[in-house]
Amino acid sequence: MNVGGPFFVLAIIAMSTLGWMFTTWVRARHGYPVENEWTGTVDRTDADAGRKIDLLSNENEKLVGRISRLEERIAVLERIATDPATRTARDIEALR
Repeated sequence: MNVGGPFFVLAIIAMSTLGWMFTTWVRARHGYPVENEWTGTVDRTDADAGRKIDLLSNENEKLVGRISRLEERIAVLERIATDPATRTARDIEALR
């Protein structure tokens, strides 16, 4: 094979192009930013990203509140289960 021949030069250009195409495809498939022709990057953008973040934040606040209420209820149930029966009966009578 002649190193200076046109076939060798075209083979190197083809291998470089195919390698670039493969790495770009892998990066785009896995969500990494893709480089454009002028060495800038193109990020995958989601038009509804802000709305999704707001919805998730609201849902998170609701769930945190629900968890705190459940923790309070569990604490009361644990106290009832571990306290002596006479003390529990006395507390119930005090509430009546």
